[in-house]
Amino acid sequence: MRLTDTHTHLDFPDFDADRSELLTRCRAQGVDKLVVLGVYQGNWQRLWELVRSDAGLYAAFGLHPAYLEQHRPEHLGELRDWLQRLAGHPQLCAVGEFGLDYFLEQLDRERQQALFEAQLELAAEFELPALLHVRRAHAPTIASLKRFRLKRGGIIHAFAGSVEEAREYLKLGFKLGLGGAPTWPQAKRLQQTLARLPLEAVVLETDAPDMAPAMHPHQRNSPEYLPEICTELARLMDVEPAQLAAASSRNAAELFGWAR
Repeated sequence: MRLTDTHTHLDFPDFDADRSELLTRCRAQGVDKLVVLGVYQGNWQRLWELVRSDAGLYAAFGLHPAYLEQHRPEHLGELRDWLQRLAGHPQLCAVGEFGLDYFLEQLDRERQQALFEAQLELAAEFELPALLHVRRAHAPTIASLKRFRLKRGGIIHAFAGSVEEAREYLKLGFKLGLGGAPTWPQAKRLQQTLARLPLEAVVLETDAPDMAPAMHPHQRNSPEYLPEICTELARLMDVEPAQLAAASSRNAAELFGWAR
């Protein structure tokens, strides 16, 4: 099985002690492409240096809503500068991670919305996919995406919405990112949704070092767990693991414009 992890934070310090060895283990298990997402201005340079050190890594740059208090108005200008400077580079694949988070009640929703729309504008300007964080905010996210109609769509990271919301995203050109969350026994509603999703709708992800699957509880999540996640999600979707792996990798390649 060849697998693509469409959502990692491999640049985080959690991996400093064994990042190279981890990537070797990933490749041995068939995880040959990994997307590393920026979340605030201060980690973009570190992220890019990491991605440039390995041809199987790809970068996305964004301003994550969870870091709302760290973001400054000038960071949007710097984000545009990064995207302009790297436009056309084969290892730049998207704008992200950004979006709306209504789960964290302390985050001002108006400021989130303004930041969200500004980055949607950048995704539209540079014709890049958008890698979106959406927590308890599907309705405003879908409404915004209907206004912007991004040419290249994107991914709804850690999708946990309804079948109806899934259909809305698919109509807007988005894929649904699936990782460790549905592997937990208590995720009954999400598991029922997965069973109704077509293979062309999904891409696989880990969100490492966060969102560890049930098979590896209470520890650092890792891209090397993606084959196990794929196997469990395939069971929930009633398909063979190889089918899900092939479909996810194909969907990711089409979304990001990679040769297969």
